[in-house]
Amino acid sequence: MTISVWRYSHLALAVSSFLLLTLAAVTGIILAFEPVSQKLQPYRADNFSQLTLAQTLPVLKGNYSEISELTVDANQFVQIKGSDADGKNLTAYVDPQTGKNLGTPTRQSEFFEWVTALHRSLFLHETGRFFIGLTAFLLLLITVSGTMLIIQRQRGVKRFFTRIVRDNFAQYYHVVLGRLSLIPIFIIALSGTYLSLARFDLIATEKVAPKIDFDAIQSKPERALADFNVFKDIKLSEVQSVEFPFSEDPEDYYTLKLKDRELAVNQITGDILSEVPYPTTVLLANLSLDLHTGRASALWAIILAVASGNILFFIYSGFAITWKRRANRVKNKYSADESRFVILVGSENGSTFRFAQHVHQQLLKQGEKSFLTEFNNYSVFPKAEYLIALTATYGLGEAPTNARRFAAMVEKHQQPQPVRYSVLGFGSHAYPDFCKFAFEVNQVLSQQKWAVPLVDIHTVNDRSPDDFGLWAEAWSQQTDIPITASSELLKAPTPTFESLTVTSNTRTPQPDGTFLIRLRTKRRHSVTSGDLLAIYPANDHRERLYSIGLFDKDLQLSVRLHPGGLGSSFLHELTPGQTIRARIIRNDHFHFPKKAPVVVMIANGTGIAPFLGMISQNKQQVACHLYCGFRQSSSFNMYRNFLEESQATQKLTQLHVAYSREGDKQYVSNLIARDSDFIANTLATQGVLMLCGSLSMQKDVLDLLETICQTKLNKSVSFFQSHGQILMDCY
Repeated sequence: MTISVWRYSHLALAVSSFLLLTLAAVTGIILAFEPVSQKLQPYRADNFSQLTLAQTLPVLKGNYSEISELTVDANQFVQIKGSDADGKNLTAYVDPQTGKNLGTPTRQSEFFEWVTALHRSLFLHETGRFFIGLTAFLLLLITVSGTMLIIQRQRGVKRFFTRIVRDNFAQYYHVVLGRLSLIPIFIIALSGTYLSLARFDLIATEKVAPKIDFDAIQSKPERALADFNVFKDIKLSEVQSVEFPFSEDPEDYYTLKLKDRELAVNQITGDILSEVPYPTTVLLANLSLDLHTGRASALWAIILAVASGNILFFIYSGFAITWKRRANRVKNKYSADESRFVILVGSENGSTFRFAQHVHQQLLKQGEKSFLTEFNNYSVFPKAEYLIALTATYGLGEAPTNARRFAAMVEKHQQPQPVRYSVLGFGSHAYPDFCKFAFEVNQVLSQQKWAVPLVDIHTVNDRSPDDFGLWAEAWSQQTDIPITASSELLKAPTPTFESLTVTSNTRTPQPDGTFLIRLRTKRRHSVTSGDLLAIYPANDHRERLYSIGLFDKDLQLSVRLHPGGLGSSFLHELTPGQTIRARIIRNDHFHFPKKAPVVVMIANGTGIAPFLGMISQNKQQVACHLYCGFRQSSSFNMYRNFLEESQATQKLTQLHVAYSREGDKQYVSNLIARDSDFIANTLATQGVLMLCGSLSMQKDVLDLLETICQTKLNKSVSFFQSHGQILMDCY
């Protein structure tokens, strides 16, 4: 390959990325000093690298009444979470040898937090992360092409570090510093690219969860922590975190997350219950993070700062070199003169109009002729050259009210000239028919002889400015007419809060038990079981969501108390008569089906909450089957009377309960597998399955349903999801 090809490749890559590369380099220099400043903190213990868990854990447990987690950060600071002697929540750095409290962890400074967000995502969330990842990849290509230029300039690999002929300041130091910082910059680019690929799941980095055989757990012989052989063999420097058992139950165990594997250790005998090595991709992701941030070494962090500074110099010197070689490049901007733009809007509640108005106003400001109207007003547009269709989807994949006549109107009114069209759908991934009507609109337009697609159909999830920006960029590239996503113009309305009064609270004596709390709103609402209640326990931005079960006028929540849990602890302490600030969020995709002949409810733990309300409201006595899983029968007792009464009144047809810690030790998925023929018949006869509970339960059940659907119905789970026959609300 000739040097001119490498040179132009090198230049093209630099030109295409220099703005983001400059930003990344400047913020990289700043962030390199954070790990240096962190390592200067006085929280590291002497002889840290020699300490074992057997020496450390007994000391800490003796000094603190309750510890829920121990973590060791990249600076080798030991941090614990738990409770002090007074029972107050405690988070502190400690000396692992003596247990002495060394100080309270503080959050990242606002300055470094701001710079980190800018460095990672440009404040554009996933869109920004994509561009930063792309920049890292381009830097990798720049490094490769630059290396090839040096090799060709030096006439061979063996002469790579030989003397350089000095032409001018920019040229000379561009090569000299390039050779010196080649390896650090290559590592920065490669690690940044790898982290971006992992971020977007292009490289799987999921850790394998330990699998415990609870039947094989032993409670004898009982050993002291200091005598656990596994703790004697593991040094504190190998540890990322240690999760302590919640109780003294033999089935609760220590979870050790090390740098290369994860262990589950019997809290009584010290036996290893499970040992799972991390996949290579996970190890590479952790190594990439260490290398990219310098968090593990102050010296390496300083090298990264110098390398980032060199990147800035390369940008300057590279353009200085190019300036001497080439005349200034002139960028020609083209606009669509005399163009006509028609913007169609389909919206049920008006939110999509805000985006349409945003596009409309920007076109008008640029001197373009733009017409904004509803879908149902579609007609012949004799001078139209561009058609923009922005639409939401209503209900279960239906057209909004102001767009229901669109298909018929398109067939009736054919455009007399070619029109380039673009469809933008608005919806939420929480709904099974995400943007279904937008896809139908795209299909209708694609069948018209006069319609020419401008860009592929795009979708916007939850009115995301970032998603909208992706479409705007694609559309602008095709038309040479800039449309941008203004965060100010597209800012969502401020939510409305209301006051709810506590009517009852069962509470629980167990530190991790379940309790029922009922609240009543002062205003009439079209709230129903399956909707969500958002509470703000600390009166700040932190929001906690709970599924609602409606009982007459009361909203009932089923809550598991988590030690130190922000939301559950707040709700647990409420007493009848108290009021809280909250807001009710409609969750239409998880309401009790109106026309289903059979409804099968599948839940574990507190996921049963919305189903209790649905059963209470099942006055039509629709055939309703509840499959639920709990740890012990005691966890189920608070629901037993209500469910048995519901069976007597035929609001609940059948009840199936699994206990994972007693009896046959079954999970809810075992019950589904047992009744696979019934489940398949339910789907085949237009019945509906509803899942609510933990994500792990959801995964197990969906895997099982996939097998049932494929073998018994010859269709995939996604078919029934898209048709609204499998509804989920898991967490």
